[in-house]
Amino acid sequence: MSAASADPGPKGRLITFEGGEGAGKSTQIGLLSERLARTGIEVVSTREPGGSPRAEKLREFILSGRAAALGPLGEAILFAAARIDHLDTVIAPALRRGAIVLCDRFSDSTRAYQGVMGEAEPRMIALLEKIALGDLRPDLTIVLDIPVADGLARAATRRGAHAAPDRFEGEEVAFHEGLRRAFLNIAAGEADRCCVVDALAPKEEVAQAIWQLIEARFLPAEELQPA
Repeated sequence: MSAASADPGPKGRLITFEGGEGAGKSTQIGLLSERLARTGIEVVSTREPGGSPRAEKLREFILSGRAAALGPLGEAILFAAARIDHLDTVIAPALRRGAIVLCDRFSDSTRAYQGVMGEAEPRMIALLEKIALGDLRPDLTIVLDIPVADGLARAATRRGAHAAPDRFEGEEVAFHEGLRRAFLNIAAGEADRCCVVDALAPKEEVAQAIWQLIEARFLPAEELQPA
């Protein structure tokens, strides 16, 4: 089955988290998942690249830097291949069940990393997105915004003193500054889908800001009420 033909069903919701390195996406997904689960909702937390066994193998290849020689478009094609498998095997089935899917990075990261910063042809990035997603779009995208210096410092702490940065963490500061602008521009251009949250605040404050977005978007319609 292709992602384009997948029918996610009427109840499930896809919430994606985007932002630069060290923005705290995985931390906030964990906190939100716990809070949603306490209401009795099925929550599926996943990530990109990866999220399914085949996609995880592509993740290892990409983040190791071995795919860099293919250029930004080649990397984007690998991301799209991983995304199709991820959607078909994890995300689409969960949405059909009515679950809330929380995804650490999604198609906006391909737009920002390979598209804007990699300068891959915009038409090709858009075409790959269409092939991978079909008509599926996130119901909400939370862009965690943090100054580059703070984000990179967090990423280094998380990584540890003896671990090397991955393919993207190791880019120059100017690259990360460009990424930050790219994510903010995406959010501004699709304000109906995207919300920017200050990720420099304490994690509890960030988590509360995210929860307020969830309440405002979904709870009034009773779409996230316990069964």
